[in-house]
Amino acid sequence: MTKRVLAFDFGASSGRAIIGCFDGDKITLEEVHRFSNDPVSVGGTVYWDVLRLFYEIKQGIIKAKIAGGFDSIGIDTWGVDFGLIDSEGKLMENPVHYRDARTVGLVDEAFKTMPKERLYGITGIQFMELNTLFQLISLKKYRPWML
Repeated sequence: MTKRVLAFDFGASSGRAIIGCFDGDKITLEEVHRFSNDPVSVGGTVYWDVLRLFYEIKQGIIKAKIAGGFDSIGIDTWGVDFGLIDSEGKLMENPVHYRDARTVGLVDEAFKTMPKERLYGITGIQFMELNTLFQLISLKKYRPWML
């Protein structure tokens, strides 16, 4: 029996929904939905438009059902950005986009707390301002009430 998997792939500027099928012999892929992914700037901060992205997920599910349905679903998004959830399980605000300027200069500031070599030894990440660590440092420095 052929398994049908609906996969969402969210990139920095676009997203898509693809149905992948495996018949025991070969894999086939069919794109059923594609959409732009445009960040939103509000009050000097750049956010992911998660409400629109949720709408696009629903559109992809509808189109996948029309195209023959699916057995399971998976979503692949960005590796460095995140949403903060409150104690009631609610999203506190739209996730801030990695291209937002809030982390400018924070790489060197992080090294004041922990030497570069030790930080790399623990995390193994490149030292790029967009990485999650520097986003968290930004929150602690400029918006500690969010943590």
